[in-house]
Amino acid sequence: MNHNFFDTKVEFLKGLGPIKATVLNKEINVFTYADLIQRYPFRHEDRTQFHQISDIVADMPYIQLKGKIKFIETVGEGSKERFIAYLRDSTGDIELVWFKGINYIKKFIQLNHEYIVFGKPSEFNGKINISHPEIELYNPQEAKEQGALFPVYNTTETMKKKMLDSKALAKAIKQLIPLALPHIRETLPEDVLQENQLISKKEAIANIHFPKNMDMLQKAKNRLKFEELFYTQIRLLQQNLYRKVTYQGFVFKSTVLLTEFYKNHLEFDLTNAQKRVIKEIYKDMTCGKQMNRLLQGDVGSGKTIVAFISMLMAIDNGFQVCLMAPTEILAEQHYQGLKKYADSLGIPIDILTGSTTSGGRKLIHDYLETGDLKILIGTHALLEEKVKFKNLGLAIIDEQHRFGVEQRSKLWHKNADVFPHVLVMTATPIPRTLAMTLYGDLDVSIIDELPPGRKPIKTVHRYDSHRLKVFGFIREEIEKGRQVYIVYPLIEESEKLNLKNLMDGFESIARAFPEYQTSIVHGQMKPKEKDYEMQRFSRNETQIMIATTVIEVGVNVPNASIMIIENAERFGLSQLHQLRGRVGRGSEQSFCILMTKYELSKDARERIKVMVETNDGFEIANTDLKLRGPGDLMGTQQSGILDLLIADLAKDGAILEQARNVAHKILTEDPNLQAYKNACIKHQLSSLSKNSTNWARIS
Repeated sequence: MNHNFFDTKVEFLKGLGPIKATVLNKEINVFTYADLIQRYPFRHEDRTQFHQISDIVADMPYIQLKGKIKFIETVGEGSKERFIAYLRDSTGDIELVWFKGINYIKKFIQLNHEYIVFGKPSEFNGKINISHPEIELYNPQEAKEQGALFPVYNTTETMKKKMLDSKALAKAIKQLIPLALPHIRETLPEDVLQENQLISKKEAIANIHFPKNMDMLQKAKNRLKFEELFYTQIRLLQQNLYRKVTYQGFVFKSTVLLTEFYKNHLEFDLTNAQKRVIKEIYKDMTCGKQMNRLLQGDVGSGKTIVAFISMLMAIDNGFQVCLMAPTEILAEQHYQGLKKYADSLGIPIDILTGSTTSGGRKLIHDYLETGDLKILIGTHALLEEKVKFKNLGLAIIDEQHRFGVEQRSKLWHKNADVFPHVLVMTATPIPRTLAMTLYGDLDVSIIDELPPGRKPIKTVHRYDSHRLKVFGFIREEIEKGRQVYIVYPLIEESEKLNLKNLMDGFESIARAFPEYQTSIVHGQMKPKEKDYEMQRFSRNETQIMIATTVIEVGVNVPNASIMIIENAERFGLSQLHQLRGRVGRGSEQSFCILMTKYELSKDARERIKVMVETNDGFEIANTDLKLRGPGDLMGTQQSGILDLLIADLAKDGAILEQARNVAHKILTEDPNLQAYKNACIKHQLSSLSKNSTNWARIS
């Protein structure tokens, strides 16, 4: 886009002016012509098609009606007030209802005038109505001029009050398009357009707002989504290539320890997925470039042993290794898990956390600097200035999304000259499309099978009315020597309410099971108290653990075989899946019981249905992405990385894949984009980088 023209402030557009421009600035971040023309409609209405009122049934998609307002009334008062208007056509009447913005609507609606109404029908008390429909006076002349497909834009209540509704935006954009078209530059090379059957940028911008027909609307969407995803991918892939060219990596050739461990000390067979991932890591560590790999694997898929084998590659070649975990409990668990392997090979291993005594710290610091301590497990404590390695060859980070960028980079800089190899692990399955966008500059490995002998967890859904039966089942399991988790949701609004829920739950469990010991863990306890309760549970001194979601990540109690999740409808899918992963860690059959009230929203039912039907973390993550959108997953809203204007990672996986392949091909042939045909890409990248986020989020 020609920047001088597109940097023009929107107040200079005929019909907008400074007052309306201020509303656009504040409400929807539209400041310039560029912002306005990229404010894409979220749907189009076919203004030539009208439904008849007699044909309407509840839960139809959005429909358009034309009729006269025959009667209006205001019902209720105060916060319960609602305004009802009855629309009539030749086939019948329907209720239109407003709960908000009532004064504005009252002034707007006049009896016996003809209106166009657009909205979604639903059923209430046996009658069909449309709540908060879009409504406007019918103007036959205007309907003719507008053509069939009319854009609808997201607006706010404030905008509507200031006469800036969707229709006003459409009018402004309609004025802007003919002025803008001569200034729009093509941003994709000609051969990319042809090979991928994409229309030009000019055609796409014109047709995304005012399409000639459905076919052109689809082509415009495709073109703009492709371009948006293409530029996210080309930047990430450039970063990846740049890192591989720039950062030398240690070359680990010797495998004496690794072979010894594999042949004589590994007491079970690795799964094919584990073997594949180890090969990928080995290849990275022997190629002379710094490894920057993300290891994804569902809870219980055996990431720890893969991490240990990777450690052996570094130790084999005279280097040290560290593993950083987000909590003391998790660090302690890794330490216990890895210590038995390290001891069997005589490799010195230690742990450094906030609770390590000052004497213990001093020893660790000394042995690290002499190079005698080979493996150090720890929490944020590893990042302290005093922690100096003689030669750190591999840094492993567990549940990396819990650490900030600065924290991670501190770890890389523990070596002055060459960055250590980096392995980032997560038990939160990330859908492929999201991984390609969030971690596109990392190489991704996935462990997608469970070790043999692990029984899949049985998940069932029970209503509150079944509670006595559930209690009976808990008693049977405890009598067999098993343990139980009962988790309550955190209710954001109120700490007090959380605690009340938890305490009520604790009391009813204590009453129902007086003969058993119960632990309780929640967010307001001090870390030491939490730790104490967790330790008691893991030693089987308590049989029932009542907790909020603080136990979501990393607690390993193989003897716990039941996970009960209270108010399961209040949890997101990935959280439910993480919680369920706390059980099923031993060889016994484990169970997850989702408790809910009877009335559930459609989304909640969908989430619970998915949980009952599958244990596959990736399938669950994909459903989660579809239900919630990418912003909520992984806390990406704050990262700026998903400020996508039109593409949707939940639905546009195929376009993303296509865009990534094209970007990959271009960079393989022309890494620095020097070729004449790629000049437009180079130009677009430099204009994007002036006002964008830093994408090198991991390294």
